[in-house]
Amino acid sequence: MPANAANRLIAHYLEHARRLPWRALPGEPPPDPYLVWLSEVMLQQTTVAAVTPRFERFVARWPNINQLAKAGDEEILAEWAGLGYYARARNLIACARQVAAAGGFPSAENELRKLPGIGDYTAAAIAAIAFGRDAAAIDTNVARVVARLQGLKEPTKADTRKVVEAMIPPGHAGDFAQAMMDLGATICRPTKPDCPVCPLRRDCVAFASGIPEAFPAAKARHARPVRHGIALWIERDGAVWLVRRSSDGLLGGMAALPGSAWTDQPPPLPAPPLAHLRHVFTHFALELAVVEASQADGDGWWHPIGRLDEAGLPTLYRRAAELVVARSRECSPDPFHALEEAPTPA
Repeated sequence: MPANAANRLIAHYLEHARRLPWRALPGEPPPDPYLVWLSEVMLQQTTVAAVTPRFERFVARWPNINQLAKAGDEEILAEWAGLGYYARARNLIACARQVAAAGGFPSAENELRKLPGIGDYTAAAIAAIAFGRDAAAIDTNVARVVARLQGLKEPTKADTRKVVEAMIPPGHAGDFAQAMMDLGATICRPTKPDCPVCPLRRDCVAFASGIPEAFPAAKARHARPVRHGIALWIERDGAVWLVRRSSDGLLGGMAALPGSAWTDQPPPLPAPPLAHLRHVFTHFALELAVVEASQADGDGWWHPIGRLDEAGLPTLYRRAAELVVARSRECSPDPFHALEEAPTPA
């Protein structure tokens, strides 16, 4: 790889950097580590478009790590509702409290990796972007750029890291990391890469091959297993009975409709379903039947149906409630009109 490839990339970034609320533009002081950390956690498995308004709302409510650390678990989980992958939120809470207790984020990758929910990529991104360390932040976009530059069908993590570390301009790791991320997200896309405008095309083996999308080789997709469950709709005086899921496991700690455990075989329904929906998680698809019930058992609370947008329901149960309300209403306004669109995973 020619030594000036990274310089061309940085020059392109200086002109075309995406303006994002957690980002300091080239030439500005580095952003607060809190903003870098929060954005990177939110962006795991979630798009920039979905994260941006939620990030802004989150930071408006908790502007710094100390304020977030003092917030209650249920407040944070409710604010996270709809972003999906709720283990991230539980790690976020634990990490915020640990960092606040320590007086701030460490700047070294190896120390950052010891914090809850921070893996290799997030540690390197924080170290490079917030602290100016010469760290190799390698996400899916960066790995794809490297595979195409080198013409690698099945690159190993070691292959990718070696290339990225050799490209980092000393003292400019933050700009370089964000330039690589932007390149993969906006130009070197998984499909239909915009090679003619790429600042690295003259060095790119995949571009020279004429079939850049062939690099890296597509991974085999496996069919998701299907699980089944029942959610109970228990209504009284314009309110519905909600519970809080156990703190461990999928959707841990989130508000929910009560119901059965999820099983491999469809359970017998105690009554005709009010609604039925299919929801796709990372590793399986769930077929959920919503059934009317009368008895509110266990710990929970009555939540006004007209204010369910304030309940902090994850996408699965929000959609289930929407279906029931849509079925039951005739000409009344939709109490869910204020709910924002959520990403598919819950």
